[in-house]
Amino acid sequence: MAAITQDADVFAEINTTPLIDVMLVLLTLLIITLPLQTHAVRINLPHGTRSEALTPPPVVLIDVDWDGTPEWNNRAVDRATLDAYLVHAAHQDPQPELHIHADRFAKYDAVALVISDAARLGEKHIVFDNTPND
Repeated sequence: MAAITQDADVFAEINTTPLIDVMLVLLTLLIITLPLQTHAVRINLPHGTRSEALTPPPVVLIDVDWDGTPEWNNRAVDRATLDAYLVHAAHQDPQPELHIHADRFAKYDAVALVISDAARLGEKHIVFDNTPND
């Protein structure tokens, strides 16, 4: 907005009211969102002795062949035997890691059945092994 002085000089004034309004809105948003950023994510970390943390759990390799036949540590087994092995592994302390490796021609449902059986029978440490089988 232009104003005229006593000497007939014209100078421009800036209307600061909208700028103050914008600053007040930004300050309000900062005050509201700041407590949301200070909330911590709580993670339950394992408690144990140092030697327990350094000892890796035993590893069990489960292969699923192209025809859906499971293998327990490179030994072909049927479904009932696999279930018995999984129950035994689930009750060990510490539980072994199950490394599941599927043949590239194996059907998805055969691999999913092995994984769901392991989870159903109580196995908590399931790892997918994608290393190529030479």
